Amino acid sequence: MKPVWIFDLDNTLHNADLHAFPVINRAMTAYLAHHLQLSEQAATDLRVDYWLRYGATMLGLRRHHPHINPRHFLLLSHPLNELLRIVHPMPGLSVAIRSLPGEKLLFTNGPRHYAMAMLLALGIDDCFSAVVSVEDVDLIPKPQISAYRKLLARFKLDPRRCILVEDTLENLKTAKQLGMKTVWINPRSYGAGVVDLSISKLGDLAKRGRWLYAGK
Repeated sequence: MKPVWIFDLDNTLHNADLHAFPVINRAMTAYLAHHLQLSEQAATDLRVDYWLRYGATMLGLRRHHPHINPRHFLLLSHPLNELLRIVHPMPGLSVAIRSLPGEKLLFTNGPRHYAMAMLLALGIDDCFSAVVSVEDVDLIPKPQISAYRKLLARFKLDPRRCILVEDTLENLKTAKQLGMKTVWINPRSYGAGVVDLSISKLGDLAKRGRWLYAGK
């Protein structure tokens, strides 16, 4: 039985730190400043505080500002006209993805419009059988375990067939708890107890990850 590869998007398939994250952070800050009537500095501080506390700024908004529409926040904080101006695919992205056997899913904390546009811009939209955005898991972001359970239930997946490829260790921990194999995209290339494989670049996945799906 072939494996099911579940890929994160930002800093896994493309280098979001170089362009996408600065754009998204500025847009989120502007949104908070306008809708919560905060100064730019206060909005920045709140955005960072919610991200550190909850793993996603949106989750902090849902908990503390129920009058804010989270879907509206996601839409305006991911401005495609600016985000797609420059895209930084990971080196060897297309070859790495296309050389892997089995089904591929995208599982992202980002909104659907952003995920779909990024896959198209990266030239790998045809590689994925499905895109699972934060809207598809009831606006519950990784690493919340209920988000993973919704994904598994939606596609009737056995977690033991699944291999999650991520840059965020906390997200991999949840996957490991559910029985998935885990691959950490980690520029420092050192392992951790919760991951099955740590690689410094995505291009190493096909070669070094073969044993993960042997016998599946």
